[in-house]
Amino acid sequence: MHGLTFASWASRIPTIQENLRLSASELGGVLFGLPVGFFISLPFAGWLIAKLQSKRVVVAASVSYGISLVGIGMMSSAFGLFVSLFAFGFFANLLNISINTQAVAVESLYKKKIMASFHGLWSLAGFAGAALGTWMINHSVSPLYHFGIICITFVIVNTACAFHLVSKDDAGGEKRPIFAMPDRTLLGLGFIAFCSMMVEGAMFDWSGLYFMQVIQVDPGLTGFGYATFMVAMAGMRFAADSFSNKVGLKKILQVSGARATTGLLVAVVFPQMMPSLAGFFLIGMGVSSVVPMVYSAAGRSRSVSSGTALTAVSSMGFVGLLIGPPIIGFIAEASDLRISFLTLSLMSVAVVILASRLPAPSNLDR
Repeated sequence: MHGLTFASWASRIPTIQENLRLSASELGGVLFGLPVGFFISLPFAGWLIAKLQSKRVVVAASVSYGISLVGIGMMSSAFGLFVSLFAFGFFANLLNISINTQAVAVESLYKKKIMASFHGLWSLAGFAGAALGTWMINHSVSPLYHFGIICITFVIVNTACAFHLVSKDDAGGEKRPIFAMPDRTLLGLGFIAFCSMMVEGAMFDWSGLYFMQVIQVDPGLTGFGYATFMVAMAGMRFAADSFSNKVGLKKILQVSGARATTGLLVAVVFPQMMPSLAGFFLIGMGVSSVVPMVYSAAGRSRSVSSGTALTAVSSMGFVGLLIGPPIIGFIAEASDLRISFLTLSLMSVAVVILASRLPAPSNLDR
């Protein structure tokens, strides 16, 4: 439902821009409310989860997240939309961290890796949300009614699932501090998330332009690169858990970084349609497993509580997601997009190097 809700909002951005008569620069300023809300929630997320347990935070954040989506559809001014997006980002991140904490607890009960499959479901929900948004637009359904349907569905699903959530986050009963300086392992995981999500963010925003400006495909084909990337990312997440259970965290992170690096180099060296699609497929495979695997390892940290560890690592990752696209833009302005993507490959190389410096597998794959 998190992925469905977020994709539902994203699919209606053009409609909302048209309804409020916002210019491109005005829309850019308004959209900034979402990451601001995300960042403001970070100090609260780990503390709330440690104090209340993730189950309660999931239930409360789910309802608030759905209601904030309806608020977006109700706004008739740029300022109101900014405030609604602030709330949307705030509760989206509370739900993101708390539900990942739940996933860590479920993994502990299963005694094997299943985190990537959860993230794969998020990706599928994102596809569903985008498809539903397209259907709503084609049938002239207003954003308010669209978002209202999503909110009601969210509340129903939330109510049905609340009784089945894990009550205690730390199944082992080990007492861990709420606040502490991140240890070397958490910092390493955070930097890996930063590098991988920087690549991911750049692909989200620049893949279409890469196919338009570098590959120079017909306008109707510019979305093929992004679609190929997303299909590879979603599909690989369902295979990542089995792979990780066999080879361990360090190996899967190293392989993932190598795949993303290879994909970026293929797209840069062979700027034609088919080689670039193959490259984007490899990039999607490469970034697919990194975040769920890193979140899973962070949630098992012995130095701080699960919620606090996930907050720290996801915060570093989100910084990479935010700064990746503008950095690519600055480099492209100074040179071109091929040089930008070549520079981006250094982030994937960094994933391989940082993964090799993580502690022994026995400390990460327990």
